Amino acid sequence: MESFLDDTFDVKAKHAPDEALEKWRKLCGVVKNPKRRFRFTANISKRSEAAAMRRTNQEKLRIAVLVSKAAFQFISSVSPSDYTVPPEVKAAGFDICADELGSIVEGHDVKKLRFHGGVNGIAQKLCTSTNDGLPKDADALNRRQELFGINKFAESESKSFWVFVWEALHDMTLMILAVCAFVSLIVGIATEGWPKGAHDGLGIVASIMLVVFVTATSDYRQSLQFKDLDKEKKKISIQVTRNGFRQKMSIYELLPGDIVHLAIGDQVPADGLFVSGFSVLIDESSLTGESEPVMVGAETPFLLSGTKVQDGSCKMLITTVGMRTQWGKLMATLSEGGDDETPLQVKLNGVATIIGKIGLFFAVITFAVLVQGLVVRKWKDGSHVDWSAEEAMEMLEYFAIAVTIVVVAVPEGLPLAVTLSLAFAMKKMMNDKALVRHLAACETMGSATTICSDKTGTLTTNHMTVVKSCICMSVREVGNPSKFANMKSELHDSALKLLLQSIFNNTGGEVVMSKEGKREILGTPTEAAILEFGLSLGGDFQAEREAVKLVKLEPFNSTKKRMGAVVELPVDGGRLRAHSKGASEIVLASCEKVINSKGEVVALDDSSLKFLQATIDQFASEALRTLCLAYKEVQGGFSPNDLIPESGYTCIGIVGIKDPVRPGVKESVAVCHAAGIAVRMVTGDNINTAKAIARECGILTSDGVAIEGPVFREKSQAELLELIPKIQVMARSSPLDKHTLVKHLRTTFDDVVAVTGDGTNDAPALHEADIGLAMGIAGTEVAKESADVIILDDNFSTIVTVAKWGRSVYINIQKFVQFQLTVNVVALVVNFSSACMTGSAPLTAVQLLWVNMIMDTLGALALATEPPNNALMKRPPVGRKGHFITNVMWRNILGQSFYQFLIIWKLQASGKSMFELEGSDSDLVLNTIIFNSFVFCQVFNEISSREMESINVFKGMLNNYVFVMVLVATVAFQIIIIEFLGTFANTTHLTSHQWGACVLIGFIGMPIAAILKLVPV
Repeated sequence: MESFLDDTFDVKAKHAPDEALEKWRKLCGVVKNPKRRFRFTANISKRSEAAAMRRTNQEKLRIAVLVSKAAFQFISSVSPSDYTVPPEVKAAGFDICADELGSIVEGHDVKKLRFHGGVNGIAQKLCTSTNDGLPKDADALNRRQELFGINKFAESESKSFWVFVWEALHDMTLMILAVCAFVSLIVGIATEGWPKGAHDGLGIVASIMLVVFVTATSDYRQSLQFKDLDKEKKKISIQVTRNGFRQKMSIYELLPGDIVHLAIGDQVPADGLFVSGFSVLIDESSLTGESEPVMVGAETPFLLSGTKVQDGSCKMLITTVGMRTQWGKLMATLSEGGDDETPLQVKLNGVATIIGKIGLFFAVITFAVLVQGLVVRKWKDGSHVDWSAEEAMEMLEYFAIAVTIVVVAVPEGLPLAVTLSLAFAMKKMMNDKALVRHLAACETMGSATTICSDKTGTLTTNHMTVVKSCICMSVREVGNPSKFANMKSELHDSALKLLLQSIFNNTGGEVVMSKEGKREILGTPTEAAILEFGLSLGGDFQAEREAVKLVKLEPFNSTKKRMGAVVELPVDGGRLRAHSKGASEIVLASCEKVINSKGEVVALDDSSLKFLQATIDQFASEALRTLCLAYKEVQGGFSPNDLIPESGYTCIGIVGIKDPVRPGVKESVAVCHAAGIAVRMVTGDNINTAKAIARECGILTSDGVAIEGPVFREKSQAELLELIPKIQVMARSSPLDKHTLVKHLRTTFDDVVAVTGDGTNDAPALHEADIGLAMGIAGTEVAKESADVIILDDNFSTIVTVAKWGRSVYINIQKFVQFQLTVNVVALVVNFSSACMTGSAPLTAVQLLWVNMIMDTLGALALATEPPNNALMKRPPVGRKGHFITNVMWRNILGQSFYQFLIIWKLQASGKSMFELEGSDSDLVLNTIIFNSFVFCQVFNEISSREMESINVFKGMLNNYVFVMVLVATVAFQIIIIEFLGTFANTTHLTSHQWGACVLIGFIGMPIAAILKLVPV
């Protein structure tokens, strides 16, 4: 079966083509309840709509760009527009409406923009300031929101509970049974009168309603869990200036007129216009499908919602929000497209389809055998021509049994158990600081064999401070006020001035005043550490920024491993100076001079170079991140379009930044090793820093290899095959190196790879990996969008928790499959064989519906929601080639099925003599004992299914309150069915001796299950 499923029902966990998704749907053919079966699968038609919308957007933007280029040639002949401000807009105090703003940005309309006075003119008409943003006036903000709309996308309304009830009623077999119940009611009342004649029909109706309401309740709870998770996925914050203060805000609170600060990796939150910034490259592929990035600046200031900042940084003015943007319309369509179905969902749909066909075949045969028995009996009596109402009812009961065999035999709950387990796990993982974006990641993570982790912020705390420096060739420890005071007094004035100019101008961070009047440092932890260092030396951020004019800023780039800035010095007659900051050995390699201890610029000779290199190695061996700061006087002019020089610099100094290892990381790495998961560190840091941290974490062992990205790049294919399995640390790696490593591990070595990433350039590796893990705090929006799971606390220990939950999901579903297939096999064989041998079925339609509910919805609730335990991380991973239905499962299924079949067959054959049953009701009592024994077999088998290989199945059982509640509810309702609902369920009162025997028969299944687990497979 496994190989057939692999060939026929196999889809990728990520990026599955629509053809593969269509293929398995067609193979499933007719299903009992398509509304329920395909609820948590992708809506392929909606995705096609979204793709068509993207193509339309691409064409629109292409035309808009061509028109705007042509407009530049005729800009001087612009005639005044006939635009008039609508009265309601004028009354609200604005001079431009939402439609006009939308047409300017979406249409890239340069002529209209010029007519309205450019970006500053638009800002004025929107009653905002490009420096201070919107004023903090609640009434004015509300008026603005009413007029221009909110930055939210239209979403489909969540379904009510009654919609789920209605969908559960769409089950084809339940509909057929409802018809049977209706006919039974009419015939029964006509022949036997009310209420006696209505008992059978009402029994089936009550069973159907019970199944429907329990199913709908389970499905409704799942939908609420997914809704909560969906809200979490959409929580995106951005830096905004409002009322003169820089602050973090949700993108959904943005209004036209807001001033937003964008940096590399940010998603543009709404349509708007570029105000100021440097080297801004925008990736519009998410909106248009066009892979070529677009330059945005003063001449082409149009920024579209949903696009991403690939390079540079800028301030933008929000003009259009929410459903008025193309991105809003696209997102509304995409949200209806749904998540891809997971590989396990598809595989279990295959299992349900195969067993369903077998069940249908047996149901038809059972019905034929039962009808043949009735016809033969009547033929012998000579009454084959005359049919009484009683015999018609008997024929109807046979049909109902045949239909119910299909209900029980088709394990419709299998694919839905996957969704139930995943929904439960995702909710719990949210509490454990892991936000799952794609369902499939949960189950794939359980198979992970390798984790490629970043260092900074994942293995370390990301709380950085400068603790050592080598400025002007003097190594000093810093960290407290007295040491900073000593350093400041020892440094030459000119050197200190250069150092502070470099720190405060060549930075992606900012020092601002908060609303409370406190100084606040914004930016990455590295930038914050260096700015704090500058402030501790007596620097003034605002004064340094105002003393020069920033001509160009190139943000830090993980490929170049450096950032740069060019400033104009007005006090020195407009002289130009370039500053560079980045990976120590890279920036130092671009230096030709150095500032000595006297503050003089001297040539960087061999001895000075060796001293600086030794200092870098010394800092790195102490697990410090090292950065080099350098400057260069720029001759011959410089324009913002020129590249910042990469050589001829003067070294100012080197700083050593401490970023301590997170508590618990070493233990988490040890857990991974015990679980058979290899942990590799992939970092852009210096190799000595990386090795020191890796040893401290337990990642780098004596037989492991630490390698630098440039060396890795030069290796041949044959060398890589030998080297990759040994690599434990890769330092100074580029995003391409990470991508190459991940690709080789997945394709060449068949590893299931989880990769962490935080930067924009990590997106390809996150996309390539089986599980992409983005950092929630340090991660950019681009990285998060490419990831499958977001680690909200950036902690490596959380990644291990995700792996544990992944394994738990996988094994829980295996447990449920084992349990359900056992019930399928027994119910099918018992009713079929009994019909063939005795001409009657021991389990009635009502009883089979109850059994179906025990094994389907209630069984899934009990077994698919088992929380993870530490033992899960002591077994090897499943990997890429592991079978889902294992030999261990087949052993347990067949062994338990054989026992249950034997015991029920024995009861049928000699149950009357065993229990000394006599009289007219002996058949009814025996059938009640058989039904009761069968149900208790399932109750105890459910407990045995908690562990597939371990004999101790009670360990931790009381910790899972859902499991205990399901068991208690099943037993309680079984007692009610037997003792109080006999007329409807075809059961009768049992004595305490008979009850004890039924429970004992069920219980014996547990020691048998334990003995089976000792049988090697």
